[in-house]
Amino acid sequence: MRVTAFFSAVVPVVVVACLWGVARPVRAQSLGDVSRQEEARRKEVKTPAKVYTNRDLGAPPTSVAEPADPAKPAATPAVPAPAPAGGDDKTKDAGPAKDQKYWSARKKELDAKLERDKVLADAMQSRINGLTTDYAARSDPAQRATIERDRQRAVAELDGLHKAIKDGQKALTDLDEEARKASVPPGWLR
Repeated sequence: MRVTAFFSAVVPVVVVACLWGVARPVRAQSLGDVSRQEEARRKEVKTPAKVYTNRDLGAPPTSVAEPADPAKPAATPAVPAPAPAGGDDKTKDAGPAKDQKYWSARKKELDAKLERDKVLADAMQSRINGLTTDYAARSDPAQRATIERDRQRAVAELDGLHKAIKDGQKALTDLDEEARKASVPPGWLR
């Protein structure tokens, strides 16, 4: 009984103390105070900060990675000549501008081709499954031969699509590597 009396007397005091601590007015800066402080800070800064743009950094290397063709011998990559100290404008117009639009377009083109190949591979696999089921359901040898010939063609096409998917994935990896070597910002490849 004494414990409940103790709690009934202490609990309201503790609750009131907690609420009083939380409800105290918080001294915050007004927007005008913050504005005056920022204005004073800006007056103290003598020289403005240097803002770097792509023009300040110069053009990235102009080497383009292409998928290796096993029939052709590997060529040594071309090393761009160093830019003259005077900033000759002739070297800037030598090739296409490799800006964000260029890298983004290449990435989207490779992604679209890879996605198209994957959809075609799925469709071809469905066709093969249907032909296999149809083959098992037929008892006429002539019909089975025709179905088997169509199924073999579909399997060959599926193999080609799987190779195209592998090539597309490698092309995307090569593009990422080329962009990394050219110091392309990651956001440009989206």
